[in-house]
Amino acid sequence: MKTIGVIGAGTMGAGIAHVFARAAHSVILCDVEQAFLDRGIETIRKNLGREVTAGKLSQQDADLAHGRIQGSLNLAPVTECDLVIEAATEKFEIKAKILREIESLAGDQTIIATNTSSISITRLAGLAKRAHRVIGMHFFNPVPVMKLVEIVRGLATSNEVNDAVMELAKNLGKTPVAVNDSPGFASNRILMPLINEAIFTVMEGVATAQAVDEVFKLGMAHPMGPLAVADLVGLDVCLDVMRVLETDLGPKFKPCPLLVRMVDAGWTGKKSGRGFYQY
Repeated sequence: MKTIGVIGAGTMGAGIAHVFARAAHSVILCDVEQAFLDRGIETIRKNLGREVTAGKLSQQDADLAHGRIQGSLNLAPVTECDLVIEAATEKFEIKAKILREIESLAGDQTIIATNTSSISITRLAGLAKRAHRVIGMHFFNPVPVMKLVEIVRGLATSNEVNDAVMELAKNLGKTPVAVNDSPGFASNRILMPLINEAIFTVMEGVATAQAVDEVFKLGMAHPMGPLAVADLVGLDVCLDVMRVLETDLGPKFKPCPLLVRMVDAGWTGKKSGRGFYQY
């Protein structure tokens, strides 16, 4: 798979484009506005620079990686791609629309992956004519650093596609883990209720956000506390995932009212400058 399409130049899309370009793939990064593309490509440039400063990458390799990324304001270039990864907002309707557009343009042998962190792969693939070529490829933030990729087969995903994507993830320097298609998969089925309960703990006055995070860092040896993780992921993303879990798995996954209020206020975490912490 030489040419990779990435749909969405936000935090996850930019990170995914980064790791593919660093692994010598040509990348077409698509978004709907030039400002979004420019910001995503600039983020990649800065992150490659950090890798150079840390001694993980030479300046020449960083420049080559950056040069492999081409921006596009439409999906037309996906006709050239061997693999297209959708990395849009965690809402079924948006992802469904993008996947339909990708399939209408992509070749018969193109693999279509979604970076969804909670939505059923089978349900998304059910909208496709070539459902056997649709798969979940769930990267973790920050993508250039985190090793895990959850590989999620839909009911119709072929063995050939699954094996190819598993091997591709390894070639990126990642560790692919096969997970069954269930709401939230393994990662967010466990992580998001933890974050949600941590938010309830703050809302009910049991402890401050800082105290909750210190408990997890010092008592459970977590490198980050759950509320710092929530700010990094994005509180809006956490809320979207909790709503998927609540819809599919029942009321025990109901989002904390404080989480809803914070998202309504635009306090979505690190990307907005304010969440449980200020940035």
